[in-house]
Amino acid sequence: MRIVVQNLDRGMSQPSPAKSADRARVETRARQDQFIEQHLRRIFLIIYRIVGNVPDSQDLTQETFIKALQRQDQLKEADKAAHWLSRIATNTAIDFVRRNGRVAFTPLDDVADPISAPGLDSPEALMLRAEQQSHLERGLQRLTPRERAALVLRDIEDMPAEEVAEVMNCGKATVRSHIANARVKFRRFLERQP
Repeated sequence: MRIVVQNLDRGMSQPSPAKSADRARVETRARQDQFIEQHLRRIFLIIYRIVGNVPDSQDLTQETFIKALQRQDQLKEADKAAHWLSRIATNTAIDFVRRNGRVAFTPLDDVADPISAPGLDSPEALMLRAEQQSHLERGLQRLTPRERAALVLRDIEDMPAEEVAEVMNCGKATVRSHIANARVKFRRFLERQP
């Protein structure tokens, strides 16, 4: 009877605190990796549309995720993670543009698109997409960083004006003003194009 009790005790023993801590670290790392993978492309595109060049956008995307992961305890509701992360990305990009003055735009085509499979588009479709992307980039160059941010978040990310105001840390009226100014400038740019 004694042997049976000893075997039961072994089977019921608790894992050591070190093993529990290791398991918790692995689970935390897996959640962080999933969070990054889920939002990486969207955050990069938000930053790229504000900053306008690939190398800086890549650096700022990394900086955004570092800031977010360091402050993840501030995020109380998981369903608001996308909005919270967009706000960090937008502020990071705007701060970068303010610090560095004028922005140098480079084509996004230099970066491989991880989502689209190569060889699925015809050469004509690829050329048309490249022309449209180039056209969009030239139009965005005409805008101030805050106008770019407001326009990208509202018209491309399809955020409501209230959320854009929260992300940009300003009032809804200011957001509407930025969006209106950006649209006017963009429309003028389009009218001048052949």
